[in-house]
Amino acid sequence: MINPSHANSGVQLLEIGPEAAGQRIDNFLRTQLKGVPKTLIYRILRKGEVRVNKGRIKPEYKLQAGDLVRVPPLRLAERDEPAPLAQGLLERLEAAIVHEDKALILLNKPAGIAVHGGSGLSHGVIEALRQLRPEAKDLELVHRLDRDTSGLLMIAKKRSMLRHLHEALRGDGVDKRYLALVRGFWPAARKQVSAPLQKNTLRSGERMVEVDEEGREALTLFRVLRRFGDFATLVEAKPVTGRTHQIRVHARHAGHPIAGDAKYGDEEFTREIRALGGKRLFLHAYSLVVPLPEGGELRLEAPVDEMWAQTLERLSD
Repeated sequence: MINPSHANSGVQLLEIGPEAAGQRIDNFLRTQLKGVPKTLIYRILRKGEVRVNKGRIKPEYKLQAGDLVRVPPLRLAERDEPAPLAQGLLERLEAAIVHEDKALILLNKPAGIAVHGGSGLSHGVIEALRQLRPEAKDLELVHRLDRDTSGLLMIAKKRSMLRHLHEALRGDGVDKRYLALVRGFWPAARKQVSAPLQKNTLRSGERMVEVDEEGREALTLFRVLRRFGDFATLVEAKPVTGRTHQIRVHARHAGHPIAGDAKYGDEEFTREIRALGGKRLFLHAYSLVVPLPEGGELRLEAPVDEMWAQTLERLSD
């Protein structure tokens, strides 16, 4: 077993004996590297810093007797460093990364996690990622998702990428699409909702958005994907403008509020969806097309979580 206190000293080479044959490399390293966070183990595997017989391998690679495993030097937190964020949160976010390169991270953000600290929260996605990627000094959110909305979230690792994507978002360079489960029978002919939106802050400090002629222009395109009788419809929503809570308010304005929406939803509809196990806001940023500075584009889709998938299955029964 590797002693983590000596793991800074240099590369470790481990020869696999018969007793470890058939074991997955990730499980083997978790046993060998006692005290090393799982997030760090999966990071060095994903980046190709762990080699077997001088070649890159995936976390599910099964070891064979005689394999030679190269483990890179590992830097662990010193005793006087600040206490880390909850390990469970860090592991969830590390596992949720769907794309990473030198300038950009794309994350399939779980529902219920805020993108940044504030409003009584000490931390969110950006604070956690800064802890997971301490070497990336310029990590910044490119855009935001509501706390209860899941799906694709862009985090820039370089200021040049942040500037590039902000410019693309101001125009029509970034294509963002969401899935939403809404109440009732959404007519196929209703392909858009155009209604100006105004932000208001209540006495409690809660921010609400309402359709108001004095508000800012807002346009959302909708497309029916799947029907569940007259009870509910799964729609794709593409916000042309980027107003706060835009899809949620436009869905309600159209008479089809989103399931699980505590601010703009329908309580009875939400109760019925919760009875099927759907205890979340049913809004998910599933598709993203991003123009790259050097030309070309990045196209990504992010799957819904198990709770969402199982709820739709039960609706189909």
